[in-house]
Amino acid sequence: MSEHFQFQYPWLLALLALLPVYAFLRGRVGKLSALRFPSADLARAVGGAARSAAGRLLIFLRILTIGFFIVALAGPRIVNDHTETEASGVDVMLVLDLSWSMMSLDMGAQNDENTRFAIASSVLEDFIHKRPNDRIGLVAFSGVPYLASPLTLNHDWLVQNLHRLHIGTIRELGTAIGDATAAAAKRLKMLKDSKSRLIILLTDGDNNQGEIEPVPAAQVAAAIGARIYTIGIGIEEPCRLPAFDINTGKLKRGPGGEIIPTITLQPANYTVLGDMARLANGRFYRATNRRELQNIYNEIDRLEKTEVKLRRYTTFTPLYQWPVLAAFALLLLELILSNTRYRRVP
Repeated sequence: MSEHFQFQYPWLLALLALLPVYAFLRGRVGKLSALRFPSADLARAVGGAARSAAGRLLIFLRILTIGFFIVALAGPRIVNDHTETEASGVDVMLVLDLSWSMMSLDMGAQNDENTRFAIASSVLEDFIHKRPNDRIGLVAFSGVPYLASPLTLNHDWLVQNLHRLHIGTIRELGTAIGDATAAAAKRLKMLKDSKSRLIILLTDGDNNQGEIEPVPAAQVAAAIGARIYTIGIGIEEPCRLPAFDINTGKLKRGPGGEIIPTITLQPANYTVLGDMARLANGRFYRATNRRELQNIYNEIDRLEKTEVKLRRYTTFTPLYQWPVLAAFALLLLELILSNTRYRRVP
Protein backbone atom coordinates (compact mmCIF):
# COMPACT_ATOMS: atom_id res chain seq x y z
CA MET A 1 0.00 0.00 0.00
CA SER A 2 1.24 3.50 -0.84
CA GLU A 3 -0.27 6.83 0.04
CA HIS A 4 0.13 10.42 -1.08
CA PHE A 5 -1.61 13.79 -0.78
CA GLN A 6 -3.61 15.45 -3.56
CA PHE A 7 -6.44 17.89 -4.26
CA GLN A 8 -9.59 16.54 -5.91
CA TYR A 9 -10.20 19.84 -7.73
CA PRO A 10 -6.77 21.49 -7.90
CA TRP A 11 -7.94 24.07 -10.45
CA LEU A 12 -9.98 25.75 -7.70
CA LEU A 13 -6.73 26.77 -6.03
CA ALA A 14 -6.39 29.35 -8.79
CA LEU A 15 -9.00 31.37 -6.85
CA LEU A 16 -6.32 32.07 -4.25
CA ALA A 17 -4.74 34.40 -6.78
CA LEU A 18 -7.86 36.61 -6.52
CA LEU A 19 -7.30 37.32 -2.83
CA PRO A 20 -4.78 40.14 -3.48
CA VAL A 21 -7.33 41.63 -5.90
CA TYR A 22 -9.96 41.39 -3.16
CA ALA A 23 -7.66 43.19 -0.74
CA PHE A 24 -6.94 45.89 -3.33
CA LEU A 25 -10.65 46.46 -3.98
CA ARG A 26 -11.24 46.84 -0.26
CA GLY A 27 -8.95 49.82 -0.42
CA ARG A 28 -5.81 50.43 1.56
CA VAL A 29 -5.41 47.87 4.27
CA GLY A 30 -6.39 49.30 7.60
CA LYS A 31 -8.47 52.19 6.20
CA LEU A 32 -11.51 52.89 8.39
CA SER A 33 -14.59 55.03 8.17
CA ALA A 34 -13.92 58.44 9.69
CA LEU A 35 -15.77 61.21 11.48
CA ARG A 36 -15.19 64.89 11.00
CA PHE A 37 -13.68 66.65 13.96
CA PRO A 38 -13.22 70.40 14.39
CA SER A 39 -9.64 69.82 15.47
CA ALA A 40 -6.93 67.46 14.27
CA ASP A 41 -5.63 67.26 17.85
CA LEU A 42 -8.92 65.74 18.92
CA ALA A 43 -8.73 63.03 16.21
CA ARG A 44 -5.12 62.36 17.08
CA ALA A 45 -6.07 61.75 20.70
CA VAL A 46 -8.57 59.06 19.66
CA GLY A 47 -5.63 56.80 18.75
CA GLY A 48 -5.47 56.43 14.97
CA ALA A 49 -2.45 54.09 15.14
CA ALA A 50 -4.39 51.51 17.15
CA ARG A 51 -7.35 51.73 14.79
CA SER A 52 -5.09 51.32 11.79
CA ALA A 53 -3.54 48.20 13.32
CA ALA A 54 -7.01 46.84 13.98
CA GLY A 55 -7.94 47.36 10.38
CA ARG A 56 -4.92 45.46 9.14
CA LEU A 57 -5.61 42.55 11.51
CA LEU A 58 -9.29 42.24 10.64
CA ILE A 59 -8.79 42.36 6.88
CA PHE A 60 -5.99 39.82 7.22
CA LEU A 61 -8.31 37.47 9.13
CA ARG A 62 -11.00 37.91 6.47
CA ILE A 63 -8.60 37.08 3.62
CA LEU A 64 -7.20 34.10 5.51
CA THR A 65 -10.74 32.83 6.15
CA ILE A 66 -11.62 33.02 2.46
CA GLY A 67 -8.32 31.29 1.63
CA PHE A 68 -9.12 28.34 3.88
CA PHE A 69 -12.59 28.02 2.33
CA ILE A 70 -11.03 27.88 -1.14
CA VAL A 71 -8.59 25.19 0.00
CA ALA A 72 -11.52 23.18 1.42
CA LEU A 73 -13.44 23.51 -1.88
CA ALA A 74 -10.40 22.16 -3.74
CA GLY A 75 -10.91 18.85 -1.90
CA PRO A 76 -7.69 18.01 -0.07
CA ARG A 77 -7.41 14.28 0.56
CA ILE A 78 -5.03 11.38 1.22
CA VAL A 79 -4.94 8.86 -1.62
CA ASN A 80 -4.29 5.25 -0.62
CA ASP A 81 -3.28 2.90 -3.45
CA HIS A 82 -3.86 -0.75 -2.54
CA THR A 83 -2.59 -3.87 -4.30
CA GLU A 84 -3.90 -7.29 -3.35
CA THR A 85 -2.28 -10.49 -4.57
CA GLU A 86 -4.40 -13.52 -5.35
CA ALA A 87 -2.08 -16.46 -5.96
CA SER A 88 -3.08 -19.86 -7.25
CA GLY A 89 0.02 -21.59 -5.92
CA VAL A 90 1.55 -24.96 -6.61
CA ASP A 91 1.76 -27.48 -3.77
CA VAL A 92 5.30 -28.86 -3.81
CA MET A 93 6.78 -31.76 -1.87
CA LEU A 94 10.58 -31.81 -1.93
CA VAL A 95 12.02 -35.30 -1.46
CA LEU A 96 15.69 -35.24 -0.42
CA ASP A 97 18.06 -38.21 -0.14
CA LEU A 98 19.96 -38.42 3.20
CA SER A 99 21.72 -41.73 2.54
CA TRP A 100 25.41 -41.97 3.41
CA SER A 101 26.50 -41.71 -0.23
CA MET A 102 25.31 -38.08 -0.20
CA MET A 103 28.56 -37.28 1.68
CA SER A 104 30.56 -37.79 -1.54
CA LEU A 105 32.73 -34.89 -2.71
CA ASP A 106 32.44 -35.40 -6.45
CA MET A 107 30.19 -32.50 -7.49
CA GLY A 108 32.46 -29.59 -6.72
CA ALA A 109 35.70 -28.32 -8.20
CA GLN A 110 39.01 -29.90 -7.28
CA ASN A 111 39.71 -29.58 -3.55
CA ASP A 112 36.10 -28.44 -3.03
CA GLU A 113 34.89 -29.98 0.23
CA ASN A 114 31.19 -29.41 -0.39
CA THR A 115 29.38 -32.72 -0.28
CA ARG A 116 26.53 -33.78 -2.53
CA PHE A 117 24.18 -33.09 0.39
CA ALA A 118 25.61 -29.60 1.05
CA ILE A 119 25.25 -28.63 -2.62
CA ALA A 120 21.74 -30.10 -2.86
CA SER A 121 20.47 -28.38 0.30
CA SER A 122 21.91 -25.03 -0.87
CA VAL A 123 20.16 -25.29 -4.24
CA LEU A 124 16.93 -26.39 -2.54
CA GLU A 125 17.01 -23.34 -0.27
CA ASP A 126 17.38 -21.05 -3.27
CA PHE A 127 14.44 -22.80 -4.98
CA ILE A 128 12.27 -22.34 -1.88
CA HIS A 129 12.96 -18.61 -1.73
CA LYS A 130 11.95 -18.20 -5.38
CA ARG A 131 8.44 -19.52 -4.76
CA PRO A 132 6.88 -17.46 -1.95
CA ASN A 133 3.29 -18.19 -3.03
CA ASP A 134 3.59 -21.99 -2.98
CA ARG A 135 2.94 -24.39 -0.13
CA ILE A 136 6.12 -26.42 0.13
CA GLY A 137 6.90 -29.47 2.26
CA LEU A 138 9.99 -31.60 2.74
CA VAL A 139 10.46 -35.37 3.05
CA ALA A 140 13.99 -36.57 3.80
CA PHE A 141 14.82 -40.24 3.47
CA SER A 142 17.49 -42.84 3.84
CA GLY A 143 16.41 -46.36 4.79
CA VAL A 144 13.02 -44.86 5.82
CA PRO A 145 11.26 -41.57 4.96
CA TYR A 146 11.14 -38.74 7.50
CA LEU A 147 8.75 -35.75 7.31
CA ALA A 148 11.05 -32.77 7.87
CA SER A 149 8.28 -30.24 7.19
CA PRO A 150 4.60 -30.48 6.23
CA LEU A 151 3.34 -28.31 3.40
CA THR A 152 3.55 -24.70 4.53
CA LEU A 153 3.73 -21.11 3.37
CA ASN A 154 6.08 -20.35 6.24
CA HIS A 155 9.23 -20.83 4.19
CA ASP A 156 11.54 -19.42 6.85
CA TRP A 157 10.46 -22.25 9.15
CA LEU A 158 10.86 -24.72 6.29
CA VAL A 159 14.43 -23.57 5.62
CA GLN A 160 15.23 -23.81 9.34
CA ASN A 161 14.15 -27.45 9.27
CA LEU A 162 16.25 -28.02 6.16
CA HIS A 163 19.28 -26.62 8.00
CA ARG A 164 18.70 -29.06 10.87
CA LEU A 165 19.18 -32.04 8.58
CA HIS A 166 22.53 -33.76 8.05
CA ILE A 167 23.73 -37.13 6.84
CA GLY A 168 23.21 -39.36 9.85
CA THR A 169 19.95 -37.74 10.99
CA ILE A 170 18.16 -40.90 9.84
CA ARG A 171 20.02 -43.88 11.29
CA GLU A 172 18.32 -46.54 9.14
CA LEU A 173 20.72 -47.20 6.27
CA GLY A 174 19.76 -47.57 2.63
CA THR A 175 17.78 -45.67 -0.01
CA ALA A 176 14.01 -46.01 0.18
CA ILE A 177 13.00 -44.04 -2.91
CA GLY A 178 9.59 -45.72 -3.25
CA ASP A 179 8.57 -45.19 0.38
CA ALA A 180 9.69 -41.55 0.31
CA THR A 181 7.75 -40.83 -2.89
CA ALA A 182 4.64 -42.51 -1.47
CA ALA A 183 4.96 -40.45 1.74
CA ALA A 184 5.14 -37.24 -0.31
CA ALA A 185 2.12 -38.28 -2.39
CA LYS A 186 0.16 -39.01 0.78
CA ARG A 187 0.84 -35.50 2.07
CA LEU A 188 -0.32 -33.94 -1.20
CA LYS A 189 -3.48 -36.07 -1.22
CA MET A 190 -4.45 -34.62 2.18
CA LEU A 191 -4.88 -31.17 0.59
CA LYS A 192 -8.46 -31.10 -0.66
CA ASP A 193 -8.15 -27.55 -2.09
CA SER A 194 -4.97 -28.23 -4.06
CA LYS A 195 -5.07 -27.06 -7.69
CA SER A 196 -1.60 -28.26 -8.74
CA ARG A 197 0.57 -30.92 -7.09
CA LEU A 198 4.26 -31.50 -7.61
CA ILE A 199 6.93 -33.87 -6.24
CA ILE A 200 10.62 -33.12 -6.81
CA LEU A 201 12.76 -36.15 -5.93
CA LEU A 202 16.54 -35.80 -5.57
CA THR A 203 18.68 -38.89 -4.99
CA ASP A 204 22.12 -40.30 -5.77
CA GLY A 205 21.37 -44.01 -5.41
CA ASP A 206 19.29 -47.00 -6.36
CA ASN A 207 16.21 -48.04 -4.44
CA ASN A 208 17.33 -50.78 -2.02
CA GLN A 209 15.07 -50.39 1.00
CA GLY A 210 11.42 -49.92 1.85
CA GLU A 211 8.10 -51.63 1.33
CA ILE A 212 6.97 -49.78 -1.82
CA GLU A 213 8.84 -49.94 -5.12
CA PRO A 214 9.49 -46.62 -6.93
CA VAL A 215 7.28 -47.35 -9.96
CA PRO A 216 4.12 -48.19 -7.93
CA ALA A 217 4.82 -45.10 -5.79
CA ALA A 218 4.94 -42.99 -8.95
CA GLN A 219 1.64 -44.51 -10.06
CA VAL A 220 0.09 -43.50 -6.74
CA ALA A 221 1.35 -39.96 -7.24
CA ALA A 222 -0.04 -39.86 -10.78
CA ALA A 223 -3.42 -41.11 -9.51
CA ILE A 224 -3.79 -38.07 -7.24
CA GLY A 225 -2.76 -35.71 -10.05
CA ALA A 226 0.81 -35.07 -8.91
CA ARG A 227 3.67 -34.64 -11.36
CA ILE A 228 7.09 -36.02 -10.45
CA TYR A 229 10.40 -34.45 -11.40
CA THR A 230 13.26 -36.83 -10.63
CA ILE A 231 16.90 -35.75 -10.31
CA GLY A 232 19.85 -38.13 -10.16
CA ILE A 233 23.09 -36.54 -8.92
CA GLY A 234 26.73 -37.65 -8.83
CA ILE A 235 29.44 -38.30 -11.39
CA GLU A 236 29.35 -41.20 -13.86
CA GLU A 237 32.38 -42.99 -12.39
CA PRO A 238 33.34 -44.57 -9.06
CA CYS A 239 34.23 -42.23 -6.20
CA ARG A 240 35.43 -42.63 -2.60
CA LEU A 241 33.14 -41.94 0.32
CA PRO A 242 34.92 -39.85 3.00
CA ALA A 243 34.69 -40.70 6.70
CA PHE A 244 32.24 -38.54 8.66
CA ASP A 245 30.61 -38.23 12.05
CA ILE A 246 27.02 -39.50 11.88
CA ASN A 247 26.10 -37.39 14.94
CA THR A 248 26.98 -34.08 13.27
CA GLY A 249 27.38 -34.84 9.57
CA LYS A 250 30.89 -33.32 9.65
CA LEU A 251 33.82 -34.78 7.75
CA LYS A 252 36.49 -36.61 9.75
CA ARG A 253 40.12 -35.71 9.12
CA GLY A 254 43.48 -37.32 9.56
CA PRO A 255 46.37 -35.99 11.69
CA GLY A 256 47.39 -33.58 8.92
CA GLY A 257 43.86 -32.30 8.32
CA GLU A 258 43.36 -34.47 5.26
CA ILE A 259 40.02 -36.09 4.43
CA ILE A 260 39.90 -39.80 5.23
CA PRO A 261 38.55 -41.91 2.33
CA THR A 262 36.58 -45.07 3.07
CA ILE A 263 34.63 -47.28 0.64
CA THR A 264 34.37 -46.82 -3.11
CA LEU A 265 30.91 -45.92 -4.46
CA GLN A 266 29.71 -47.07 -7.87
CA PRO A 267 27.52 -44.87 -10.11
CA ALA A 268 23.81 -45.46 -9.63
CA ASN A 269 21.43 -46.81 -12.25
CA TYR A 270 18.88 -44.06 -12.80
CA THR A 271 16.62 -45.91 -15.22
CA VAL A 272 13.92 -46.20 -12.58
CA LEU A 273 13.95 -42.41 -12.06
CA GLY A 274 13.14 -41.94 -15.73
CA ASP A 275 10.29 -44.42 -15.47
CA MET A 276 8.87 -42.60 -12.45
CA ALA A 277 8.94 -39.24 -14.24
CA ARG A 278 7.21 -40.64 -17.33
CA LEU A 279 4.46 -42.31 -15.30
CA ALA A 280 3.74 -39.11 -13.37
CA ASN A 281 3.91 -36.70 -16.34
CA GLY A 282 7.16 -35.13 -15.17
CA ARG A 283 10.78 -35.09 -16.29
CA PHE A 284 14.01 -36.84 -15.37
CA TYR A 285 17.27 -34.90 -14.95
CA ARG A 286 20.92 -35.69 -14.31
CA ALA A 287 23.32 -33.39 -12.49
CA THR A 288 27.05 -33.99 -12.02
CA ASN A 289 27.95 -30.60 -10.50
CA ARG A 290 26.44 -27.61 -8.71
CA ARG A 291 25.80 -25.57 -11.85
CA GLU A 292 23.88 -28.37 -13.53
CA LEU A 293 21.79 -28.93 -10.42
CA GLN A 294 21.04 -25.20 -10.12
CA ASN A 295 19.99 -25.08 -13.77
CA ILE A 296 17.65 -28.02 -13.24
CA TYR A 297 15.80 -26.35 -10.39
CA ASN A 298 15.68 -23.10 -12.35
CA GLU A 299 14.05 -24.97 -15.24
CA ILE A 300 11.51 -26.60 -12.93
CA ASP A 301 10.76 -23.17 -11.51
CA ARG A 302 10.05 -21.88 -15.03
CA LEU A 303 7.95 -24.90 -15.98
CA GLU A 304 5.79 -24.82 -12.85
CA LYS A 305 4.74 -21.19 -12.77
CA THR A 306 2.42 -19.95 -10.06
CA GLU A 307 -0.53 -17.95 -11.37
CA VAL A 308 -0.62 -14.61 -9.58
CA LYS A 309 -3.44 -12.08 -10.04
CA LEU A 310 -3.08 -8.52 -8.84
CA ARG A 311 -6.13 -6.47 -7.83
CA ARG A 312 -5.49 -2.76 -7.53
CA TYR A 313 -7.89 -0.23 -6.03
CA THR A 314 -7.76 3.23 -4.48
CA THR A 315 -9.37 4.66 -1.35
CA PHE A 316 -9.55 8.31 -0.35
CA THR A 317 -9.40 9.94 3.07
CA PRO A 318 -10.96 13.45 2.82
CA LEU A 319 -9.25 16.30 4.67
CA TYR A 320 -11.54 19.21 3.71
CA GLN A 321 -12.96 19.38 7.24
CA TRP A 322 -9.71 20.77 8.63
CA PRO A 323 -9.49 23.93 6.46
CA VAL A 324 -13.26 24.40 6.99
CA LEU A 325 -12.79 24.28 10.77
CA ALA A 326 -9.84 26.67 10.49
CA ALA A 327 -11.93 29.05 8.35
CA PHE A 328 -14.82 29.05 10.86
CA ALA A 329 -12.41 29.57 13.73
CA LEU A 330 -10.86 32.59 12.00
CA LEU A 331 -14.30 33.95 11.10
CA LEU A 332 -15.42 33.60 14.70
CA LEU A 333 -12.24 35.34 15.89
CA GLU A 334 -12.85 38.19 13.45
CA LEU A 335 -16.45 38.63 14.66
CA ILE A 336 -15.37 38.60 18.31
CA LEU A 337 -12.59 41.15 17.76
CA SER A 338 -14.70 43.42 15.58
CA ASN A 339 -17.45 43.53 18.22
CA THR A 340 -15.27 43.81 21.33
CA ARG A 341 -11.72 45.12 21.43
CA TYR A 342 -11.69 46.52 17.90
CA ARG A 343 -15.31 47.63 17.73
CA ARG A 344 -15.74 50.71 15.56
CA VAL A 345 -18.19 53.54 16.10
CA PRO A 346 -19.98 54.55 12.88
